[in-house]
Amino acid sequence: MDSINKNQPEDNRKNLQAEAAIEKIKDLVQQAETCFFCTGLGKEGPFNTRPMTALKVDDLGNIWFMSAIDSHKNADISESSSVQLLFRGKTYSDFLSLYGEALVTQDKQVIKSLWNPLIKTWFTEGEDDPRISVIKVVPEQGYYWDTKHGVIVSFAKQLAGAITGVTLDDSIEGSINL
Repeated sequence: MDSINKNQPEDNRKNLQAEAAIEKIKDLVQQAETCFFCTGLGKEGPFNTRPMTALKVDDLGNIWFMSAIDSHKNADISESSSVQLLFRGKTYSDFLSLYGEALVTQDKQVIKSLWNPLIKTWFTEGEDDPRISVIKVVPEQGYYWDTKHGVIVSFAKQLAGAITGVTLDDSIEGSINL
């Protein structure tokens, strides 16, 4: 059976490395903002998943989160630092799956640099709350699904393809390697 990708008249695959990979991570994380943060990947049985808000993607592609030092997530990371992040931006595009290593710190300078007033919902004592920790995820590899020309062009191509019976998908996908 042929893949849907083989039925398209145009190339829809582009693997990304280095700066191009980091730019794609920044773009897709910004669009999605929240992700499913998965821990316990190597243990027997299902891994643990919870929604998390990415606070920042730095110039190296590292993704930063805040978490309670006594959370199950942090306990999982102390057992195994391997994590998977799953982002979804829009209904039909802007998907990102990243695998990497998580590092936990309580560095006050880092906390201060990431702090915003809405975080006080979880850390009621403010940026000096002793329970605050920061998780830095260093992506190693991943995969993305996106559109080449935006949602409107993608929808128009899908509509035209449905009418003509020709696969005209404006998607682009590929691996991300850092």
